[in-house]
Parts: sequence; structure tokens; C-alpha cells
Amino acid sequence: MSVQLGIAPCSWGVWFPDDEKQTPWNRCLDEIQEAGYHAIELGPWGYLPNQYEPLKEELAKRNIDLVATTLMDDLTSNENVDKMIAQLDDMAKLQVQFSTAKYVVLIDATYTDLFTGELIRPKELNDEEWDAFIHNIKRIKDYAKENYGLETVYHPHGETHVETEEQIERLLKDTDIQLCFDTGHHVYSGGDPLSFIKKHHDRIGYLHIKNCDVNVKKKMQEANWSLAEAVKENIFCEPDKGVVDTKAIMKVLNEANFDGWAIVEQDMYPAPFDKPLPIAKRTREYLESVGMVSDISQNV
Repeated sequence: MSVQLGIAPCSWGVWFPDDEKQTPWNRCLDEIQEAGYHAIELGPWGYLPNQYEPLKEELAKRNIDLVATTLMDDLTSNENVDKMIAQLDDMAKLQVQFSTAKYVVLIDATYTDLFTGELIRPKELNDEEWDAFIHNIKRIKDYAKENYGLETVYHPHGETHVETEEQIERLLKDTDIQLCFDTGHHVYSGGDPLSFIKKHHDRIGYLHIKNCDVNVKKKMQEANWSLAEAVKENIFCEPDKGVVDTKAIMKVLNEANFDGWAIVEQDMYPAPFDKPLPIAKRTREYLESVGMVSDISQNV
């Protein structure tokens, strides 16, 4: 097994391209380096420099590789997917210039408003809507591969149309796409990440590592919090503090000879500027102690 460890800007409270509540991008990169990580996802398009030469310079001087970009929006709308593909074009033209950046992480838009919790699109898809949804996933996956040689991995995510184990199983049956499996979101949506990885490790090509505090989840359900409110209350926590058994998951990954990326994603928003760095340091030290190896060649 060879797990390559990286981190995403959301671990610094970064959800949007531009937001005064977010850590400035140069401080974020400085602290990623200080915390001991050598690989990142790009985060929201436009947060980090989105021109090749400036981004290459900023990453190279911190000894950081780019691993993936993220594409998140409403996958039920054909018209909206046209816009997503246009954004993919912009991102991919940058991405392909980094030899380590092989992945596009694809996520459906949430069916609730992040901040109010209001239902903004149907929670459940009928069969016709599901078929259109699957078609659009395949369309993006094929487009990224055929035009840019990029591998699209699908990220099941809380409060989207693929969140529960039943929905993920249906996605796996209806497509050949590999998963970006998120341990924290799996718990958030009522699943058991350990048993799921045991069953479907051959369909997991990429990992997002986080944990989930079920006590906060219970409060969320009782108070009917929005996703953003739950995140603010630390529903997603450090990998050794929640219900996910990270050590047991590492054992299963080892037995399955997993060979790929594990990206730390401890969602925070908003995050006081001095909060993320100590957490990122502790997280890296813990993950390396349970067998995640940060053995990454620097090719930016």
C-alpha cells in the first residue's frame, strides 16, 4: 500500500473564491507548508492564482504539488452542466500543466441552502431525473478523459443527491466512475465508512479524510441546523476525535493494497485565522502515525 497524503484549502475555512472571512491564499499556502504537507487540491476556482506561471511559482517555492481540481454544481440540469464543462475547460487548461494533477473531484450541488437549510431543489430524484443525473456525470467524466486525460472521481456529499449508502450503491451500479470517498460525509449521511470501504474498496480511487462528531450531529438534527451551522459547530472534527475508526480504515486499505491519494478535508467555515494551522499539524502527525505515508515526488 502507498497512500500519498495531501490537504485541501477547506481545512483553512475556504469555501468560496473570494470572501473576507477566509484566510488569504498566500497565508493558506504558507501554513500548508509549515504544517508539513506537500500536496493540495486547488480549492474553489479563483481562490488560488488561476494562471499557470504565478501558481507554479507559488507552489514550487513551498515544495507543494497540485493533485486535483474540484467541480461542484447542479448535475440535474443539462443546461447547467454545459456551464460546468466550460469551467472544466478553464481549470483543465491550467491543471494539465502540472504533472501530478490527474484528478477532477466532481460533486453535486446541495439540495438545501448552505446557510439557511431551506430546501432549494428536490431532495429525491424520480427515475427520469436520476437518469438525467447519471447521464450528466458520465458526460463530464468522458469529456475530462477524452479532452484532457483527467480522471473524474465522484464525491458523495451530505445533502446532495448522492449521500446515503443506498444512493452511492445505485451510482456504482449505473456508472463505472470511481469514488472520491469522504469518511466524514459518509457518517454525516448515516453510513458506516469502514464497512463500505471493505465492500467497495475496488471502486474507491481517491479519499477525503475527515471525521464526524455524532454528538454535534444529534444537536444538528434536534435544532434543525443548516450544513453551514453544523460545520460552524465543528460537526467535522480531527481524524482521531470522531466516530470514524481511522486506524481500522487504514488496516482495510492496507489489506486492499490501496494506492492513491488521501486528502485531508476538515471543513471549517468561517475559521478564525489562527485555528487551522495547529489542527493541520496534529492531523498530519496522527495520520502518519497510523500508516499514511507522505511519499510524494515534487514535480511542480
